[in-house]
Amino acid sequence: MTVMSASPAATGHPSMEAVAVDRWRDGRTETAMDMAAAEVPVSLEYNGISHAVMLASPSDLEDFAIGFSLTEGIVDHPGDILDLEVDERCEGFAVRLTIASARFHRLKQHRRTLAGRTGCGLCGAESLSQVFRDIAPVAATARMKPSALQGAFMDLAANQPLQRLTGATHAAAWAEPDGTVVLIREDVGRHNALDKLVGAMALAGIDAAAGAAMVTSRASYEMVQKAAATGIGILAAISAPTVLAIRMAEALNLTLVGFARRDHHVLYAGRQRIGESDPSEGVAP
Repeated sequence: MTVMSASPAATGHPSMEAVAVDRWRDGRTETAMDMAAAEVPVSLEYNGISHAVMLASPSDLEDFAIGFSLTEGIVDHPGDILDLEVDERCEGFAVRLTIASARFHRLKQHRRTLAGRTGCGLCGAESLSQVFRDIAPVAATARMKPSALQGAFMDLAANQPLQRLTGATHAAAWAEPDGTVVLIREDVGRHNALDKLVGAMALAGIDAAAGAAMVTSRASYEMVQKAAATGIGILAAISAPTVLAIRMAEALNLTLVGFARRDHHVLYAGRQRIGESDPSEGVAP
């Protein structure tokens, strides 16, 4: 198995820090050092205009900016991003992106400013019409065996260094149809982790239709929307989906799996992509 884990922050800002704590156990208190996850404001600026401010882990910010741009429909493909720079500021980080003029015009027409909670998918949405985007149904045909999906989750569980040391982060991973995990990204925000994964996939040239995205969180409708927007056919979560997530997955022809564990999972939508047939066989459109 080849796993590309989240890299250290290229900016030099640590993704975790040692802090002094008082640990209580069995009626006794002792002072010790513990690791806490870093969380910083990250501003995303398009063609010189601030569009979103998210709270995120200060690592893989290039992946984050590219993935956010794709999952939010700001750009249609990575080639629409002409330039990207990460700038560290005293209060956080700014990622400055230059995008194609047609994409920037579209962004201005549907602009919303996001500022608030960790990885909040709706902060700053100006109307209900901005919540539900017009996304084409997923056309991916790749299949996975249940055993491959479960094996991939076991690999994911063993390859989350930030979570192991801090207990405060989410992860998103990409697995090939045979269950091989090839990318993992971590972040304090579940939406951010998925955005980072999508950005890393884009930079690596990975086909979003040929495998499964796995997340160590619940499957909200925002996660379904982000996955479908980039053509991902299978979204599997460790926790449960919401009713809205299930309905959206059905409408967008996305396979949605919840409660994924080493020995079981629950399939909520898109059963045509999970089965015992050879993954290379695919399914008829």
